[in-house]
Amino acid sequence: MPFIIYACPNYTVNAVKFIEVLSDLPGVTFGLIAQEPLILLSPELRSRISGFRMIPDVFDAGMLTVAAAALREEFGPVHRLIAAVEPLQVPLAYAREQLGVAGMNVETALNFRDKDRMKRLFREAGLPCARAQTVNSMAAAEAFAEICGFPLVVKPPDGAGSLSTFKVDNAAELKAALAAMPGNQALLEEFITGTEHSFDTFSLNGRAVYHSLSNYYPNPLEAMREPWIQWQVVLPQEVDEPQYDDIRDAAFKALDTLGMHTGISHLEWFRRTDGSIAISEVAARPPGAQILTLIGRAGDFNAIDAWARLVVFGEFEAPRRQYAVGAAYLRGQGQGRVRAVHGLDIVQAAFGHLVTDFKIPQIGQEAAANYEGEGYIILRHTETEVVRQALSRVVSVVRVELS
Repeated sequence: MPFIIYACPNYTVNAVKFIEVLSDLPGVTFGLIAQEPLILLSPELRSRISGFRMIPDVFDAGMLTVAAAALREEFGPVHRLIAAVEPLQVPLAYAREQLGVAGMNVETALNFRDKDRMKRLFREAGLPCARAQTVNSMAAAEAFAEICGFPLVVKPPDGAGSLSTFKVDNAAELKAALAAMPGNQALLEEFITGTEHSFDTFSLNGRAVYHSLSNYYPNPLEAMREPWIQWQVVLPQEVDEPQYDDIRDAAFKALDTLGMHTGISHLEWFRRTDGSIAISEVAARPPGAQILTLIGRAGDFNAIDAWARLVVFGEFEAPRRQYAVGAAYLRGQGQGRVRAVHGLDIVQAAFGHLVTDFKIPQIGQEAAANYEGEGYIILRHTETEVVRQALSRVVSVVRVELS
């Protein structure tokens, strides 16, 4: 019976979903390493966890390795060592190498995690990507700005998503953004004028076996800067059509360049106003922001279960793409707690037949710290434009009141 270990810092909603699916795989002994006590999980879920270790810092490669080794002593050889959080990929790879566990090695994990290294590999491979440079001083930042010009994007070299990411329009804003970086380095990147998207791929033995893409409305940086915006993501039904040939070819080449073997990857890319594309970055992990749910609804399959079977058993059955799917993220303005949610009755009457999933903001809930807001509504239809128009209507009528 294969013994698998999942690592996570906290029991977030997504982490619990992954634990539920992995621990329910047939014929598997399941172990868990986390920073929180097991008692925080439900009794039913705890009953499916054979081995557990709580450590102070799961991002510490040494601690993670010691905890996994202890579980190995108790339950035998480790078949897989898995995590869905991006900052865990390098320490997890280190633990795999130390314990002789199959999976992504440290060098490959660094290709995905170190964004400066990633961009260098892309440039050497002739892949279209945003101009970028890692800097550790204001002087170096100003030199890059002189070459590239403003505006610029400033983010951590090992950042995930849009966390600690800023658009800067001048030297003063650049200095402030550098001061806000979590480390002593920052990745500067040209600001691309155009639309932003993702490209998500299931890979098996180095081959792309299924892919999806999504369109962001608006770009995440704009949603971060404008607190009134309720963000939208749309997975078009036309993913396999010629209009996406360029990004499909570039994305698969990017994964080959970085060394993707088996798992899910999340690639961020842009379509410039002149029609050309540019890859921003790639993460070797499942996507966040409910995108994995959207992928599953588009093909009418359980995408989390498919990911689990892919990484544990090395098996994947590609679903037939049937629908366009989209999410509207319900976001309150201001600060405080949710006082009321308005407009849901209008959405239910007009689009209730399109809804597949939802999380309605709860009264008393604290305001979210990011543009994903306090809840979401997911819609599905065979026509992309129907989904797009319905989402626009949702965000125009739903208002989350904070106080």
